[in-house]
Amino acid sequence: MDETIEVVVVRVFTDESGRNGNELGIVTSSATTAKREQEIATALGFSETVFVDGVDEAGRAASIRIFTPAKELPFAGHPSVGTAWWLSDRRTPVDVLREAAGDVEVSVDDDSAWITARAEWAPEFEWLQLESPAEVEALDPFSFSSGQHYAYAWIDEEAGSIRSRMFAPEMGIIEDEATGAAAVALTARLGRPLGIRQGEGSDLLTEPLGDGRIRVGGTTVYDRTIEATL
Repeated sequence: MDETIEVVVVRVFTDESGRNGNELGIVTSSATTAKREQEIATALGFSETVFVDGVDEAGRAASIRIFTPAKELPFAGHPSVGTAWWLSDRRTPVDVLREAAGDVEVSVDDDSAWITARAEWAPEFEWLQLESPAEVEALDPFSFSSGQHYAYAWIDEEAGSIRSRMFAPEMGIIEDEATGAAAVALTARLGRPLGIRQGEGSDLLTEPLGDGRIRVGGTTVYDRTIEATL
């Protein structure tokens, strides 16, 4: 007999008008989803799907697992930001997300959500610094057949403004609309706050806090709820 699960879809790192952003599937873990997380994430096809295992008795921390269509990740930025916002929106806000890589501090203010993470938690990226935003925009996603590639160029170096795109065949992602983990790693790499315009027009803001800790955040909006048949 087929079973169905509810999948809440939010868009993370939208622009100031609530457009664009990276879709995130959020699933509340249950007996139905247990040991089928990768299968479900692959079928849904979002760049990442989060499984929320529950909030602790103190109501301060939630345990989550993150899956791309191809693999489980110990940490990812846009799922962490989106889950923090969603928990707050449903009136179960937390201060910490417990992920395989470590405890991720979170804060939410209306539609803006922020996380604090460490650059070493991010996947290994091949960094492609190009001369202009136009060169970034001209890249063909299908020219990348393996690995994880983050291309970027300065829009305004003095202001810390960057244009970027990310391609990750290794994760089963042709092109990622907004990549919080890469933003964390790039901020550590460049050693300064950044305003990143990624993909079709998603906006990420970052701030180095010292001691290897990076804050990344942006706007999240609810998109839709779907019933997935297993």
